[in-house]
Amino acid sequence: MEKIRNTLTESALELKKLRVLTTLAVMGAMAMALKAADIDVGGFASIGFAGIPNQVADMLFGPVTGALFGGAMDILKFFVKPTGVFHFGYTFNAMLAAFIYGCFYYKRPVSFWRVLAAKGLIEVVVNLGFGTLWSAQLYGRAFLAALKLRIGWSLFINWPLNTAVFYLIAKGLEKAGVFRMFDKR
Repeated sequence: MEKIRNTLTESALELKKLRVLTTLAVMGAMAMALKAADIDVGGFASIGFAGIPNQVADMLFGPVTGALFGGAMDILKFFVKPTGVFHFGYTFNAMLAAFIYGCFYYKRPVSFWRVLAAKGLIEVVVNLGFGTLWSAQLYGRAFLAALKLRIGWSLFINWPLNTAVFYLIAKGLEKAGVFRMFDKR
């Protein structure tokens, strides 16, 4: 319990550092640019890389800073490139996912299994669970009917693809020494 409290406190204190705020601004700009290149593959999914800068921020600055950044970026990205109706549930999803990524990645070495576990938890709880609930609310579908549409995409395409992409990017950044600028990995 003490370790969790320390992690949350350290992550919250990151927001007091100017270099963290400027890095978040750069990550936010990168996320906005990448959002413009999203490809819609139907009413329930899209392919894009706008979440990668958010995940790097979660890795660098932890669950508290990541959750606040994720929520702010979700709202900003919606206004830059709206997709459907705004629903605060999706902002909650962005914040929860960032919190989970921060818990898995903050001040820890990059490992394939850690990325796979974090992505799997987010696919099941955030995307399939809450995401399907928000989709069912917005579009008047029954929860189970909406879940059936999303389960194959989430578990067999999104989870492995996003795991591989983020792992390779994070490992590359780690080897390049980017993370050493922020902590002692």
